[in-house]
Amino acid sequence: MSEALPESRTEAAAPTIALIAGEASGDQLGGALIQALRQRYPNARIVGVGGPRMHDAGFEAWRDIHELSVMGFLEVLKHLPRLLKLRRDLIRRIAALRPDVVVGIDAPDFNLGLERALKRRGLRTVHYVSPSVWAWREKRAEKIGQSADRVLCLFPMEPEIYARHGVDARFVGHPLADRFPLVADRHGARETLDLAQNIPVLAVLPGSRASEVERLGQVFLDAAARVAQSIPGLRIVVPAANARCREVLQRLISLAPNAPLTLLDGQAHEAMLAADVVLLASGTATLEAMLAKRPMVVGYRVAPMTYRFVQALKLIKTDTFALPNILAGQRLVPELMQDDCTVDKVTEAVLALFRDSQRRGNIVAAFEALHRELNGHHDGSAAEQAAETIAELLPDTAHAR
Repeated sequence: MSEALPESRTEAAAPTIALIAGEASGDQLGGALIQALRQRYPNARIVGVGGPRMHDAGFEAWRDIHELSVMGFLEVLKHLPRLLKLRRDLIRRIAALRPDVVVGIDAPDFNLGLERALKRRGLRTVHYVSPSVWAWREKRAEKIGQSADRVLCLFPMEPEIYARHGVDARFVGHPLADRFPLVADRHGARETLDLAQNIPVLAVLPGSRASEVERLGQVFLDAAARVAQSIPGLRIVVPAANARCREVLQRLISLAPNAPLTLLDGQAHEAMLAADVVLLASGTATLEAMLAKRPMVVGYRVAPMTYRFVQALKLIKTDTFALPNILAGQRLVPELMQDDCTVDKVTEAVLALFRDSQRRGNIVAAFEALHRELNGHHDGSAAEQAAETIAELLPDTAHAR
């Protein structure tokens, strides 16, 4: 009996943690977070909504992540009654369980409402991955604070924004920064793609969704073909993010059959690393290109009606969209948005980078410094820092072992 008492105390000390993830990216974040939490709390009970990566890390899945994975305004409307019912069911179940902390992983449209309801019921709540408060209305930060006791940020400039609104936010590092080496291996990437080491290479990435490729693909490919006319021996590599994007790209490429172009299935990471210059759509891919230390030209177009709507309502409070420029606080790389995203302007910007080796070198050096900033403020990975920050909110009885 005397030996059983420490055992029972250990069980009592193991925390219960609820995680709610949406989309494949949330599952990836959640899987790494669970592994980091289990290093601290091997016997923790971790429950909620997740996908295969979270399940493999030792997760008690109440519902599958695909139930939250709804993209697009019309799709969300179509599934809204089901999503609202799912959220009500989760609120009831989590409130009844009363875990030590509830962590909503991304999916802000779903998770912030869930977190707010549970916070009102006296539960500790965390939102992992700050919405882009630096791009959209900053006042959102105050509202997010009504949902989350703490916000975990992937970018170093975000906590200061929340602090202005009295919200506890912590920079934990960006998980992508953990996956890229500080010094890019261009030699190895070119071997993988069967590209000669001594030729100029342009990587073209017009988006990961078919709708993006439809809007940007022709402009990007026409500009790339023009660049090839001015850069002797240029090779152009175009990674297709998925089968649907490949179909669109093949159709567009058939309209310009003479360009020295290779269409790849996936391999975006390798294409970036192998390139001298990258031409790509604005979005997360710009962060990947930055971490690959590749000079880039960024372009983007949205549907004209959407653009006019956003402009008229002044929903966006920044005129800088590329993440490397936002992180640097200056225009390191060219951005050509909406009406500026033309074949002539894209061609000119790409050629300017190819012809200025000193500028390319300065960009690479700046990207290395930004890479250090994204993961160099802390010891350990982004997931380990997130776990440590969440652990600060757990009751004193939940001792790490």
